[in-house]
Amino acid sequence: MRLIRSKLMYIGVISVIIIAVASYGLFFFFQRVNEKSIRESIFEHELDHQISSTNSISQHIGSDLRLVTSMLEDLGDSIYLQNETLSGDKVSKLLEKKFNQINSLTKVDSLLIIDKDGVITTRKASKGLEALMNKDISFNEFMKQTKESLQPVYSDGFTGIDGKYRIAITYPIISLNDGHYIGTVVATLPTIEFFKNYGNVNDINSQFLVAFDKKGNLLAVGASGDLVGKNFFGKETQQFINHNNDLNNLTRYLLAGNIGYAMYDYGRGERLNTQSPILTGAKPVYFLQIVTPTDRIYSKINSVLFTEGVKMLTLLTGTTAAIIVLVFLLRKWYSILQDEVTKRTRDLNDSNYKLMKANESLKNKDEAQNKFINVAAHELRTPIQPILNAIYLLQSANLMPEKQNQYMDIIKRNTEKLVRLAEDILDVTRIESNSLKLMSERINLYDVILNSIEEYNRNGQFIYKDLIVNYESANKSIFVSGDKMRLSQVMLNLLDNAGKFTKRGSITITTEIKSDSVQVTVKDTGTGIHPEIYPKLFSKFATKSDRGTGLGLFISKSIVEAHGGKIWAESSSHQKGATFIFTLPLSDQENIE
Repeated sequence: MRLIRSKLMYIGVISVIIIAVASYGLFFFFQRVNEKSIRESIFEHELDHQISSTNSISQHIGSDLRLVTSMLEDLGDSIYLQNETLSGDKVSKLLEKKFNQINSLTKVDSLLIIDKDGVITTRKASKGLEALMNKDISFNEFMKQTKESLQPVYSDGFTGIDGKYRIAITYPIISLNDGHYIGTVVATLPTIEFFKNYGNVNDINSQFLVAFDKKGNLLAVGASGDLVGKNFFGKETQQFINHNNDLNNLTRYLLAGNIGYAMYDYGRGERLNTQSPILTGAKPVYFLQIVTPTDRIYSKINSVLFTEGVKMLTLLTGTTAAIIVLVFLLRKWYSILQDEVTKRTRDLNDSNYKLMKANESLKNKDEAQNKFINVAAHELRTPIQPILNAIYLLQSANLMPEKQNQYMDIIKRNTEKLVRLAEDILDVTRIESNSLKLMSERINLYDVILNSIEEYNRNGQFIYKDLIVNYESANKSIFVSGDKMRLSQVMLNLLDNAGKFTKRGSITITTEIKSDSVQVTVKDTGTGIHPEIYPKLFSKFATKSDRGTGLGLFISKSIVEAHGGKIWAESSSHQKGATFIFTLPLSDQENIE
């Protein structure tokens, strides 16, 4: 019996050793697999983020270049230059004012007025730059292009007399009377100072920005200031990148006007490069690359992976030691140990499942928040640009009254759009933080609907001239308890939504008493609800038009449900139009006539 027990113990010890070795082997194997999966996931996330960031920066640069061009146009249309007075105190003061305006937006080191023969007549420059009055610059390529095309020109890079590398933006001065060429307004921008507003152009060991002109000359580069002004495919730059084919092919693709990305190593560590052309119109004027050392990306997770690995290894070691002790000292409690191990394994699986669900929930919330911020930021930027342009144009001298009214109307419309967007964003924030507060009073829903129709017709009379709104109700006293302003907001949202997709036709509103509730129906003759939109109709940004943010239905649903009601939509593929219906509890049925 003792021999049998000895053999069983020996077998048990050997089994424990084998299990321990196998466990450690599996641990290291799965640890490597897990690390690889995490690294790939992080890289994909960083790639998507960097592509989005590159496109956003490219659009930002293009927007600023267009704004500078708009200011040059404003200068060219001024009364002095239109009278062909290209010099003098008044012109100098006007030039200085415009110089300061442009520098409040971006770095410009000189602003020039050139006559039709290419001679500088008036100049405003940053302190320390040599004056160039009466100098002939007609030989410059950008001057020739401007005079020939009579269009704005965004020049390739060139070296100034002070050795600094620059680009120029030109705008032709054309007579508004007969269209003859008077001269040119020129702004020169130091490339390094200009592009450093949008990213790092100095440190190659962190994420940095590279900019090119149409000939492939480097306007700004984080690698070395000595490369600025050099052609990318020239000897010096190619030596610096060790003639890397991946980077060369990517840059050729960019200079052909294409977005893209690549990973490569030209001897200074692996890099992730994303790129986008910079547009001011239909064609690219400059080109942008954002370069990130990949060790910066992976370093974000290395410390976490190491900590988690130590924790798992410690847990595995402790578990193995506990098993050995229990096998040798507590063999008779084997069955109890098995139950405990099973229970702990189940608890660990439950914990992992809960952790996975929590991580998934956090990720979804983070993605939703990022989408909300990006769309809201885009929607805020859309009306701001017309407001800025209109303000700059209003600052011009001798504008006709009708032009002033036109620009003031632009400012008014886009300011109202900003107010609507801000109110919608605040409402969404209150809804999602459960802080939307409602007034509670006894109100006549019939009057609320009539007032909403009147306000909608008043605001939309110049937009939807061929749209008729009808209200049909058998009862003129429909009392509910709730917030009068918020219920008006629901009605205006539904009317506005119907109008955007109808424009020409009719909207019919009906109210019907249903035992202890009232049902309000808003039916239009528009295009109806697209089947792909229908399941997410009341979500944020589910639908969006040129007059809305896509938040109205989401806000309306929250307000109706906060009043104890329900809201839904109906759309038929056989009939035109859409129908939106909501119900509210009645306050006092005895007062319904």
